[in-house]
Formats: sequence, structure tokens, C-alpha cells
Amino acid sequence: MAKANQLESLTGGSGVHVFLVLWKAANAVQSFAGESISELEMCGSDFAVLEALLHKGPLPVNEIGKKVLLTSGSITVAVDRLETKGFVERRAHGTDRRTRVVHLTKSGRKLITRAYADHAADLERLVSASLTRTERETLMRLLKKIGHSAAGESKREGKHHSTEVTQKVSRGRK
Repeated sequence: MAKANQLESLTGGSGVHVFLVLWKAANAVQSFAGESISELEMCGSDFAVLEALLHKGPLPVNEIGKKVLLTSGSITVAVDRLETKGFVERRAHGTDRRTRVVHLTKSGRKLITRAYADHAADLERLVSASLTRTERETLMRLLKKIGHSAAGESKREGKHHSTEVTQKVSRGRK
């Protein structure tokens, strides 16, 4: 009986089924995006740093890390790599001597402007081939809704709860 209930929860519109479909779709889209970025001859973290600087302007290293979801160690390595290649430079902060601000160089701006346009076009082709304008708007609204709901649940229940749920779902898939 337990197996039948478990099977039922993986079909239809159950929370587990929605999670699995969302997870698989996110992985497929992330893989597609990764291939698109690798065609630009850079890694994802370098692209993310350059893109953040292009759209947000000069930022302290720790702020870039928060925006692109990289750890402090990973963001430092990425900025070092980009600085060595001449795409960014660190400058003193105007009012805080302890802080260094990362700026795009001329060559970095040229690179990321072209790379971002190419990557955005790849993503646009993917989405346009799959969804109508109305479907896109509906998908965005629904993803935001579930994201806000999940964020609210995580805050109420604590990180342990969300980790526990993920582990249960993963075990259920085996």
C-alpha cells in the first residue's frame, strides 16, 4: 500500500511531481546555458562576474559574490583570473580604504557586451521555440509564486526543514 501511495505522489500534480519536473527542467536549461557560455570560451563564473559588472556597474568583490551566488573563495579566484586576463581591475573604494571595487576594463566591457548578446540570443531562441508569449508570462508568474512560497517556508521552518524535504524526495526517487 505504501508503494502505491508513493507512486501516486509521483504522478499528476502532486508536490513531488511538480518538484521533479521543475528540477529536471532547471537542470536541462542550466546545461543548455552552460553550453552557450562555454561556446564563448569562458567559464560560467567568469561570465557571471562580467555580466554583473556590465549591468550593475563597479562593485566590491563581496557584493559581486552575493549577486552571482559564489562563495568568497570562488569569487576571489574568478576576479583574480579576470584581472590576469585584463578584463577587470581592482581600484580603491572612494570612502572605505579596506574595500577594493572591481571595474570592467575596456577589453572586458567589449568582451562581455558581445558575449552577453550572444548568450541572450541563445536563450531567446530556446524559449521562443518552446513557449508562446502568454505561456512565458504565465510561467514567470507561477515560478515567482512558488519561489516566494518556498522562500517563506524556508524562513519559517529553518534550513533543516528544506534539506530534510530534499533528502526525502531524493530517497523517494531511488
